[in-house]
Amino acid sequence: MADLALTAPPPREDLLRQLRPRLAQVAPGLRIIAEGLLGADASIDFVGVEPDGRVVLVLVGGADQDLELVARALAQRAWVERRLRDWLQLAPELGLRPEAGVRLLLLSPDFRPEAESAARALGPDAPTLAVYRCVRNGAGVDALLEPLRAPAPHAAATRARPAGLQPFRTGLTDADLGLTPEEHLEFE
Repeated sequence: MADLALTAPPPREDLLRQLRPRLAQVAPGLRIIAEGLLGADASIDFVGVEPDGRVVLVLVGGADQDLELVARALAQRAWVERRLRDWLQLAPELGLRPEAGVRLLLLSPDFRPEAESAARALGPDAPTLAVYRCVRNGAGVDALLEPLRAPAPHAAATRARPAGLQPFRTGLTDADLGLTPEEHLEFE
């Protein structure tokens, strides 16, 4: 059995290739529709669509870039929100729902307290934060993802609830439990 050891990330292109299939761990049901999209003066690593039609922007930062990553993500979200209706017109088969909004998923090797606080300060529009770790597994390097904390409730998650469904009696939301609308229906 090969020994596992933490290691430095591979070159960015390899890191992104390794992270892509792992995104479902922190964003179940996410379907990637674009990679390396030029956004607001910078590249958006991945653009995806959730089953409810909400767009998800995934940005990957390096060491000590966490606070910058939060700021860059906000600029990218604003840029994308202004273009969603155009994207829908150009590619209606993608299943985008502009009214569902844009969610941010930020990946970094670490998030310092000020970056976490900045993200949390956005309230219901707070990005989902996840840490990536690279491990040497024999001769290769694998990237692993770990959510930093449960995603904050998002206004679009509440709007996405099918008509007639009430919130949980405890006051928890689907987002608190990490449930998709389809998973919520299983409890009805």
